[in-house]
Amino acid sequence: MKSMKYSRLKNSLSGKVLRRLLGEEKGAVMMEYVIVAVLIAAACVVAVAMFGKTIVGMFDVAGKGATGDHSGAKTSLDKTQQTQTQDASKASEFHDSMHK
Repeated sequence: MKSMKYSRLKNSLSGKVLRRLLGEEKGAVMMEYVIVAVLIAAACVVAVAMFGKTIVGMFDVAGKGATGDHSGAKTSLDKTQQTQTQDASKASEFHDSMHK
């Protein structure tokens, strides 16, 4: 009889609220996974934003090199390196301006 009353109380609205306030941990573990997933996604977005042009350029170089277009690959490589240098310079200037 006692366990039946406890079970009813546990499943009632007030019991659910009380369990949540006292720290039932089923949802907490899931929330930790969600937070980790969001942080990983944010890191991926930042990485693509910073290195996207360089990555695309390197795939272009690799593709041209694999097909035997070595002069095109060299041109793409030079262009990619120039873009990377410009982007690094802009990032450095931005960093310096933020820390003044």
